[in-house]
Amino acid sequence: MLDDFKAFIARGNILDLAIAVIMGAAFGAIVKTFTDGIVMPVIGFITGGIDFKDKVINLGEMPVTNGKEIEAAIAAKQPLITYGQFLNDVITFVIVALVMFALARYAVRLFNHLKAAPTPPTGQEVLLAEIRDLLKIR
Repeated sequence: MLDDFKAFIARGNILDLAIAVIMGAAFGAIVKTFTDGIVMPVIGFITGGIDFKDKVINLGEMPVTNGKEIEAAIAAKQPLITYGQFLNDVITFVIVALVMFALARYAVRLFNHLKAAPTPPTGQEVLLAEIRDLLKIR
């Protein structure tokens, strides 16, 4: 079993996966900052200053009207439906999906362009190959 595990680790796919996870986490942080710092303020401006993070349905008895009260209610384990945070997360997901789609689309095109068919041999190379083949026969 230990030998199988060593072979599994040595394949290289694990390293690729680990790098992808780390890059994904870093990319997620960038997208979250982009969403929270650029997209959501624009959406808030368009909607008249609505901050989606403060949108909750309060099922408890503790009053909740702003972010600090929401945090206090969550800490006190009050039942809240935080649909505003859900909307923020959906918007973040859509942005990540669009960026990943664009990256995948153009990365595949670039990869296919770089993987173009090799150039055919020159006339001189063909002639030399024929001479080599004739010398092998003799």
